[in-house]
Parts: sequence; structure tokens; C-alpha cells
Amino acid sequence: MQLGMVTIDCENPQQLARFWTHALDVKVAGDYGDFLFLDAAAEGGVRLGFQRVPEPRQGKNRVHVDFGTIDRPAEVRRLVRLGATELAQHSVPGLNWTVLADPGGNQFCVGSYDE
Repeated sequence: MQLGMVTIDCENPQQLARFWTHALDVKVAGDYGDFLFLDAAAEGGVRLGFQRVPEPRQGKNRVHVDFGTIDRPAEVRRLVRLGATELAQHSVPGLNWTVLADPGGNQFCVGSYDE
């Protein structure tokens, strides 16, 4: 068994997919109205899916996606320009990460390791 997709419940899959296609530089691979999914960001990567649900998100999501990058501050600035909201910054020895929310309020993290 292997992880193939992480699916985010949301009110408007197409609207949320517009943010994530730009954030990850991928295309929509399948759009079925109430459910759509994006191409994986890289060969062997995990797809991101969006599924319409009737209720708005409340509270912190129980599962979130973590991304890694070399230049975290620049990546965070780029994501905020695309519509994300910066929520917090954290660090432990050797690792720094920023908590953001996408336009639907779903939290995700962007982290970087200290060299």
C-alpha cells in the first residue's frame, strides 16, 4: 500500500483548486464537479484532491499538508501573494516552519531545515 492522494473537504473545489494549481505549479487532472484532483507535483508525488461538502470548515483541520523548501521566507511571501494567510511561525533546533491557511481556511505548513 502507498499514499496516493490527500483530499481536502471544501465548499468550492474549483475555487480552491485555482489557488493550489498556482501554488504547486500543477494542472487539474480530473474535475467531476463535486470532486476534483490535481496532477502530482513530481513523479511519485502525492496528488491533492478537493471534495465539496455542505458545511464550512470549523476549527483547525485535523490533518494538514506539510511542504518543504530551501527558501522558506520567499515561498511564504509567494503563497501570501497567491491568497494564503500567514498564521504562525515555529522552530525547533534544525527546523523552521510557517503555518498558513489557503483561501478556504485549510491550514498547511511550509518548512525548511537548517544547513
